[in-house]
Amino acid sequence: MATAIGTSSIRRILVVEDEPAINDIVATALRYQGYQVTQTGNGLQAVSLAAAEEFDLVVLDVMLPGLDGYEVCRRLRDGGGFTPVIFLSAKDQTEDRVRGFVTGGDDYLTKPFSVDELVLRVAALLRRTAGPDDTPESDVVRVADLEISAAAHRVLRSGEPVELSPTEFRLLHYLVVNAGTVLSKGQILANVWDYEYDGNDTVVETYISYLRRKIDQGHPALIHTVRGVGYVVREK
Repeated sequence: MATAIGTSSIRRILVVEDEPAINDIVATALRYQGYQVTQTGNGLQAVSLAAAEEFDLVVLDVMLPGLDGYEVCRRLRDGGGFTPVIFLSAKDQTEDRVRGFVTGGDDYLTKPFSVDELVLRVAALLRRTAGPDDTPESDVVRVADLEISAAAHRVLRSGEPVELSPTEFRLLHYLVVNAGTVLSKGQILANVWDYEYDGNDTVVETYISYLRRKIDQGHPALIHTVRGVGYVVREK
């Protein structure tokens, strides 16, 4: 799986959807935008394809026969892959969205959906997870024993590497470069995600919880909640 996305080559997208009509509609729309698209309707085959080839993004249906989308995403993440994942699902409850993010998804679009909206979300996700090709190596930010290198896409806590998905990295970087400033959920959505989640800011809470488990567990807390206001990175 690709861990960084270049800016000069054609973006490669894996579409995993077991309904042939939807699969073809999504693939056609993405090809029309200039993406190179690989299609499958099988979860196990999706895992195999992602292990064998490099993709810049995966469009992943939740309800797949045999191996569902959540399990596919979990296996991709367990295998060390950080390629962005957009879930497609008829399940629109908050707990379903949260489960998608918990398993490592970066976006969640409910069916029926607008193909135009999907294309916009794909473009937005590719923009915010693009590799920092033009970022100088000296662009390193630190708070206490936490260090982030944007150029190397590297996070260290007490000198130990911390593996983050592209969206987790972008969120942490935004918090750290604004260390000491309390950021609202709206500010975070506007700067880390390129659009509103239909007014649903649960995604921010979910990703903050991910970062706390990965960054703060076993260390003095750096990510703090200011009730009724937002979140801040700072030493207590």
